[in-house]
Amino acid sequence: MPNFYPSNEQDLLNRAKLAAGYNFAEIAQFVNMPIPANLNKQKGWVGNLIETYLGANAGSKAERDFADLGIELKTIPINKQGKPLETTFVSVIPLMANHGVIWETSHVKYKLSKVLWIPIEGERSIPLAERKVGHPILWKPTFQQEQQLRQDWQELMDMIALGQVEKITARYGTYLQIRPKAANGKALTEAIGENGEIILTRPRGFYLKKSFTLQILQNSNFN
Repeated sequence: MPNFYPSNEQDLLNRAKLAAGYNFAEIAQFVNMPIPANLNKQKGWVGNLIETYLGANAGSKAERDFADLGIELKTIPINKQGKPLETTFVSVIPLMANHGVIWETSHVKYKLSKVLWIPIEGERSIPLAERKVGHPILWKPTFQQEQQLRQDWQELMDMIALGQVEKITARYGTYLQIRPKAANGKALTEAIGENGEIILTRPRGFYLKKSFTLQILQNSNFN
């Protein structure tokens, strides 16, 4: 397959629309990627498959997937009712040296300024090769959505700065939540403790709650 890279936003969207209705086996064959038996040891395989098909070129995780177009790519596993099956990872959280960090220059705002959502069948009862790709959604946050994301981000970052990282649960935040982000519980990183001391804790990431991504799916033309 010749390397594809979208020259503009419409080019990318058209390419994504072409994949809608095809299953993973068909797309994997098209881009010459082997299909694993399951995702237990290859959790990122589906994302890699879609990235390869769409020509994403972000070598660095800090960069958007389509840097030239200012677009981030997110696959979103859904059930038969079209509801998200899991939260969506946005970015790793800096637990140290985050004084002076503001929403306008945050990784969360950067990553969510424009997103191409690719719904995919995610129910485990469907064999991996037979799961289909859904209709793409090119999304930008509305004013109200960005205000709420900003408020969530600010409140959560304030808690981290005040040494309350260990108190933050997934219940905090309306659209955004903080959860541990590590392959296993042994990976630790430095953070500020309640008395201003340096503690070791699990790395954390910002995630979009399922209730929010459901809102995105339902407000689009996706059905």
